[in-house]
Amino acid sequence: MAAGDRVQSRCLCGAVSFAATLKDGAMHACHCGMCRRWVGGPFLYLPIDPASLELTGGDAVGRYRSSANAERGFCKVCGSTVFWRALDGRSADVSSQAVDDPGRFPFESEVFYEEKPANYEFANPTRKWRGDEIAAWRESRTDG
Repeated sequence: MAAGDRVQSRCLCGAVSFAATLKDGAMHACHCGMCRRWVGGPFLYLPIDPASLELTGGDAVGRYRSSANAERGFCKVCGSTVFWRALDGRSADVSSQAVDDPGRFPFESEVFYEEKPANYEFANPTRKWRGDEIAAWRESRTDG
């Protein structure tokens, strides 16, 4: 899949589903402490156009404001991770592992790499971003 392609998926129990337009068509990993607590390991995600995110599931869609800047979405029935979204509307990601055949997405980068625990390492060659680098990069983007 590539940037601009549409991805669709659902949670484990099927109560929540989502569709969104991919920003870059690649998978990324976040090692920040919040993501690791949220998913029990690194959050493997697909960047999406925030305005394109369509959720179905009504009351089954849970939202948790995890910081002053972002919220995390999940299924209230089965607990599946669904999305992360910046409250300013500039950035959003969906769980790459929720989609069918997540192996079709190239593994491109890891963010908050300095927060990664020493007890695991991905074998894939990836771009490794520190938290300050990714924050500066996000601020410099003009496309939202």
